Amino acid sequence: MNIYFVCTGNTCRSPMAEAILKHKNIKGIEVKSAGIFALEGGKMSEHSKTVLEQENIDFQHTTRQVNESDIEWADLILTMTSAHRDMILQLYEKAKGKTYTLKEYVTPYSSLDVSDPYGGDLNTYKNTYEELNRLIDELVKKITGGDPINEENI
Repeated sequence: MNIYFVCTGNTCRSPMAEAILKHKNIKGIEVKSAGIFALEGGKMSEHSKTVLEQENIDFQHTTRQVNESDIEWADLILTMTSAHRDMILQLYEKAKGKTYTLKEYVTPYSSLDVSDPYGGDLNTYKNTYEELNRLIDELVKKITGGDPINEENI
């Protein structure tokens, strides 16, 4: 399954989500991330890098803008906000039927948006990381039918 995480600038939330899911090393899952308004070739935010390092997640990232070929590549497009989802659905015909906010896909009765740490302190980024990590555990459980903690079941 090809999973595509999307946020605004591809510097905070979507690369953290990509790193978290890749770190789980689940067979058959490929992951990419991008931003709707990302500058090509930029860097991940320093606080995002720091939080991932603190969690022992090794990750190299260069910012990318959402593009048609990645939309086609993706089996599942998970955005960080309902505004991101709506923009993807408006811009890309092939995104229909496979685009959701991360929260609506895994916890459909909660609010739809993942908090944006941009401009916040390290603790703000840590909170976003923890939110994403919980959501990605739920995502893994949903797409594999297994226990995200015990990857032998996957």
